[in-house]
Amino acid sequence: MDKEDARYQKLEQLHERRKQVVRLHLRGTGVMQIVTLTGLSYPTVRKAIDRFDAGGWAAIKPAARGRSKGDGRLLSAQQEASVRRTICDQRPEQLKMEFALWTRAAVMQYIEREFGLRLSIRATGEYLRRWGFTPQKPIKRAYEQRPEAVRQWLEHEYPAIERAARAEGGEIHWGDETALVNTDVRGRSYAPRGKTPVTMVVGGTREKLSMISTVTNQGAPTG
Repeated sequence: MDKEDARYQKLEQLHERRKQVVRLHLRGTGVMQIVTLTGLSYPTVRKAIDRFDAGGWAAIKPAARGRSKGDGRLLSAQQEASVRRTICDQRPEQLKMEFALWTRAAVMQYIEREFGLRLSIRATGEYLRRWGFTPQKPIKRAYEQRPEAVRQWLEHEYPAIERAARAEGGEIHWGDETALVNTDVRGRSYAPRGKTPVTMVVGGTREKLSMISTVTNQGAPTG
């Protein structure tokens, strides 16, 4: 929790304590008895009651001190919108950045490169939090994958293959390849809350051990 969140939480707690005092006061509970029941000091209880008697429920709500939430932002509304669109629509490597995921450091570097504004990691995280972005485990999708082409193949080409296999007494096997690699695949990327980011899997010179297996439509594995 950062300082701003902690400050607002303290104000909410103070407001709740004052409401508790006023509710007891309205029931006819004496000041010293309220002190005993709540564990609050006499000056705190007395002040809450005096505030309520002078201005009602609105008067006991603590006023936020310091800068208002949102004050002191360096990015303009247009710049904020631009950064949000970029995080949602593009990946860092597409922008020729040395990041695979949208981490706070990646967002900070992008802002500095695009707008000449140097933010701290903490300030960058504040922007992401305000936008409703959270660090999420991305799903992986191969660069070569073309969902529309797969759908077309299944609808127009696969039925003919299935008919031929049935006529010839053959068996259709669906093959897949997996690999054990020597790289760390952990990581989280910032994205709007509830919208899982996608990262593309690319080839490289990493050391890996490939394993290929097949399964039939009936679930029988490779013999």
